[in-house]
Amino acid sequence: MSLTLFLFSVILISLSGIMMPGPVFAVTLSKGYESPVAGIGVALGHGVVEIPLIAIVYFGFARFFHLELVKTIVGVAGGSVLIYMGSGMFRIRHEINERAYSFSQGSITAGFFTTVSNPYFFLWWATIGAALMTKAITFGLIGILLFVLVHWLSDLTWYYLVSLVVYRSKHLWSRKLHGILFGLCGGILIGFGGWFIFSVVI
Repeated sequence: MSLTLFLFSVILISLSGIMMPGPVFAVTLSKGYESPVAGIGVALGHGVVEIPLIAIVYFGFARFFHLELVKTIVGVAGGSVLIYMGSGMFRIRHEINERAYSFSQGSITAGFFTTVSNPYFFLWWATIGAALMTKAITFGLIGILLFVLVHWLSDLTWYYLVSLVVYRSKHLWSRKLHGILFGLCGGILIGFGGWFIFSVVI
């Protein structure tokens, strides 16, 4: 496989995970109401967690994320954070004014917390991500650097597009639609938080 073909596969595999509805996607939708570039902030917060994690995987510590104790700690702590954030979003779902719904976290902070609180994000890197890293290593240092860059740019592009679309279309939203969307986003965070906790304690 050529480096070009490998990087193309990285884009496809990355987008298949990024575009799945989840906590980071939900918070990008809500933050997009405030700013068209909110997705960039979310991607930066996501990258603050992801890039050091890639380094950990590179140095062979992917198996660390398979330990039951680590899964339990991340699941319970992360689930609790998501439930807290989701509850705040759900409470202000009927507030139209742009400041009311922001539940204090900025885009970067929201991206950071929704990423670090997701145990399946760590498992993705311990499995699929580790497999991609193994392939990237065969292309040397340039392969590793391009892999990291292409993967993160995939994150950045998707989250930016989501926030841009939400911001540009918000003038078309009725109060009811606004309430439904933010209630849905809050529900997604609460649902994932509960699922993360349930999956590690049962």
